[in-house]
Amino acid sequence: MAKRFITIKDIAEEAGVSVNTVSRALNNKPDVSPQTKEKVLEIAKKLGYIRNSDAVLFRKGTTKTIGVVFEDSSNPFYAEVFKGIETSARKYGYQVILMNTERDYINEMQAVDTLLQKRVDGIIISPTQFDSKDIEKLVKLNFPFVILGVHFENDELDEVYSNDVKGGYLATKHLLSKGRRKILMLNAFMYKSVARMRYEGYVEALREFGLQPYAMVEIEEGYESAFNKIMELKDIDFDGLFCFNDVFAIAALKALRLLGKRVPEDVAVVGYDDISYAEFVQPSLTTVRIDKFLEGIVAFEMLYERLSNLRTSPKQVVLDVELIVRESA
Repeated sequence: MAKRFITIKDIAEEAGVSVNTVSRALNNKPDVSPQTKEKVLEIAKKLGYIRNSDAVLFRKGTTKTIGVVFEDSSNPFYAEVFKGIETSARKYGYQVILMNTERDYINEMQAVDTLLQKRVDGIIISPTQFDSKDIEKLVKLNFPFVILGVHFENDELDEVYSNDVKGGYLATKHLLSKGRRKILMLNAFMYKSVARMRYEGYVEALREFGLQPYAMVEIEEGYESAFNKIMELKDIDFDGLFCFNDVFAIAALKALRLLGKRVPEDVAVVGYDDISYAEFVQPSLTTVRIDKFLEGIVAFEMLYERLSNLRTSPKQVVLDVELIVRESA
């Protein structure tokens, strides 16, 4: 049989007093005699009573809990972002509920509904952008939330994301500076703002060198998708590869090795995100670094401003990026 938590009703029955008297004793109210208060506290301790702080906070109109909705919690990128969120949340006395959507928009909508049902105070969400009905719902409810990692064409939303146009530009320009001219971009689906912005940077760098985009393919996110696509593209002649993220790039390194391609001699590879594994793969990965921990901190602090009524106007924070040069390019 499942363990049942001790309630104030149990304490009241044991002490021979009313539920209201137990409640007032546990909350240290003045209109309870010292003897009764001591008796109630002793019985509560004996029975193993655990105070339901959530119920207390809920009566005050807050749960001191926020929800976080991520596309893929298995990606080390999100692990570092979450660490930033949790560190900042803990500083302000908040707990965090993490929901993982596996990049499925239906899961995303269900995650938002679940968090609303659990009465979280606010939400930080990294949406798939396959659709935006869940975002529109939060706006309509006037519910506090912050969008993390992506950008909507809506100045009324709170957002924190990286300068992905600059990142795409830095990655591609670096490949060009190494003499690569047939640069393939292995991208995520272009309904994602991140994919569009990184592609924009890719095109900008090529045009600066008087070149047109060589080739760009869109694939489902994930290690296997990237590996399979590179294996499929074995007959395409490319000497540079710019990947949407480091997961793509690490998968590409393995595929290129199996195809007999040397990195960087035959194909130079640049990833994106600078996840923790990037410097440990062979060859170590040249990539565009996002300060993921900072992104998490900024996201929570933006949400906290809303929750504390410190800010009522929308806010968008664009974090800088930098190129980290390693062996793969």
